[in-house]
Amino acid sequence: MRVVTWNVWWRFGPWEERRKAVLGVLRELEPDVVGLQEVWARGGENLAEWLAGELGLHWAWAASPAPERWRRRVGDPVVDIGNAVLSRWPVVGRAVLRLTAPEGEDDGRLALYARLDAPGHQVPFFTAHLSSGIHASAVRCDQVRALAGFVAAHRGGTAFPPVVTGDFNAWPDSDEIRLFGGYKTAPAVAGQVLLDAWEYADPAAPAVTWDAANPYVGVGDPGVRIDYIHVGPPGPGGLGRVRAVRRAGDGPVDGVWPSDHAAVVADLATAPAMAPAEDRLDDRRADRYEA
Repeated sequence: MRVVTWNVWWRFGPWEERRKAVLGVLRELEPDVVGLQEVWARGGENLAEWLAGELGLHWAWAASPAPERWRRRVGDPVVDIGNAVLSRWPVVGRAVLRLTAPEGEDDGRLALYARLDAPGHQVPFFTAHLSSGIHASAVRCDQVRALAGFVAAHRGGTAFPPVVTGDFNAWPDSDEIRLFGGYKTAPAVAGQVLLDAWEYADPAAPAVTWDAANPYVGVGDPGVRIDYIHVGPPGPGGLGRVRAVRRAGDGPVDGVWPSDHAAVVADLATAPAMAPAEDRLDDRRADRYEA
């Protein structure tokens, strides 16, 4: 199962050209599930709906309950922002969690849960967008506590581990990421561990998702990985184990950078582990649709 997380930078910059670039990257990746942050909707048009239609996927969307600060930034009083899920399989359950916000700076951050009716095992899938202030680690710690509880409330009823995607706006060694994972410090929910998929990446692979090479990133900003795919420990026979992980959307498409963030892509096992000689990442069928 191929999972992607991507912050698609709302309606900033050359958004009409950028959305075509986003589509081009996703079309090439052929994902099974995508968690999107900073998705826009306006006048009956929704970026997630358009992407889903172009890619032949199901979709779910949750609008921010407090979009006013975002609207002021682009001078549009009616455009909405939110999170979305694109899925190869039907969405059979859905819930939304409004995240806590810094005092006086509520911009409606949220988490979206979608239960996906995948063959063999339903998948509890989440996508979240945490506060972005570089000084806001304490706020993000509160947010991941709430998010961890949200995951715990909706992860049951399936052997497939929960998959949590999102723009956490946090360094990998930060308090909030350690707290959410629950394996380098006490977990936010007792007994719940959520593994950072990048732990399984090639150590030499480019990792940063907020990259100074991107022209949309502020001059002088440090390059850092702030976008994550977290997965619970594998289920029976290695169900949901991370097989490969990498960056994507990390360069221009037909001269246009798709977003200010790079995407993260992870391939997860959907059946018990195969014999080593058969378990080849370059075998597309085995990699994507183990059955």
